[in-house]
Amino acid sequence: MKYIYLFIAGLIISCSAMAQDTTWTTGGIYNLNFNQTSLTNWSAGGENSIAANSLLNVFAKYRKNRAAWDNSLDLGYGLLKAGEKDFRKSDDKIDLLSKFGYDATSKNKWFYSALFNFKSQFTNSYEYPTDTTKNLISKFAAPAYVLFALGMDYKPKDYFSVFISPLTMKTTLVMDQDLADAGSFGVEKATYDSLFKKTADGENIRMEYGAYINAKFQKDVLTNVNFLTKLDLFSNYAENPQNIDVNWEVLIAMKINKYLSASITTQLIYDDDITIQEYDVVNGFKIPKLKSDGVTPVSGPRVQFREVLGIGLSVKF
Repeated sequence: MKYIYLFIAGLIISCSAMAQDTTWTTGGIYNLNFNQTSLTNWSAGGENSIAANSLLNVFAKYRKNRAAWDNSLDLGYGLLKAGEKDFRKSDDKIDLLSKFGYDATSKNKWFYSALFNFKSQFTNSYEYPTDTTKNLISKFAAPAYVLFALGMDYKPKDYFSVFISPLTMKTTLVMDQDLADAGSFGVEKATYDSLFKKTADGENIRMEYGAYINAKFQKDVLTNVNFLTKLDLFSNYAENPQNIDVNWEVLIAMKINKYLSASITTQLIYDDDITIQEYDVVNGFKIPKLKSDGVTPVSGPRVQFREVLGIGLSVKF
């Protein structure tokens, strides 16, 4: 993981240096938000809690003659402690995108383009069947999503672009063998003999080929209010092309004064290859929900949604 941290630090330093070059446009937003609740003899109930959440959005855009190179990095991390429970994650995101294009018409609107995107997370994620037990469900590079695409990029305005690719390779990495053996995130799971002895490891890599659309809008829509939204759509040509993977993100960053800010982030995901297990809660324990046969778990792809609201410190550069 240290190589990812070094890479991110290097990218930020490079963006600062490139700001001295007139062919580059750079900028970013950093927010650090806190929330704390303390209750004493509170008749309405509730729990003491403390939470911290940070986000970083930086970009670097290169323009010279007919060449255009757009780079962005979105990072997020949050922790929450409620009552006597240990700290748990509330946010964890790494999203790096780089897109290079060559003006196809000399009008700075349509570009022949190549795109690279990397998505993962910093630390382990767990599910908690009880307050004292936890099960690993994801970690850095388990999963990681790496995407290469060739296509056309439409840029009618500096703040809006739509990239369309009929030639896309999407790679899902699951670099934890236990998760790979379970077939997590769509990889081929391990096989076992009649005595439940593993005969073949689960695959760590899943390759998909298909069509991809990436749309992005980022602009100061009001004084001290920056609005960013990104939409990714992917269809696998070889397997259920009608089931489109969706990743839609929104960030609204509002500057209150020189030091204080508020931010709202949302993310909606639908991926046909990610199976979500449903649970019932019985006497404080999470029990897998079963179908009418009493054996088969109730699970399948589901719409995933996340929202984070924060007020705290902000730096815009």
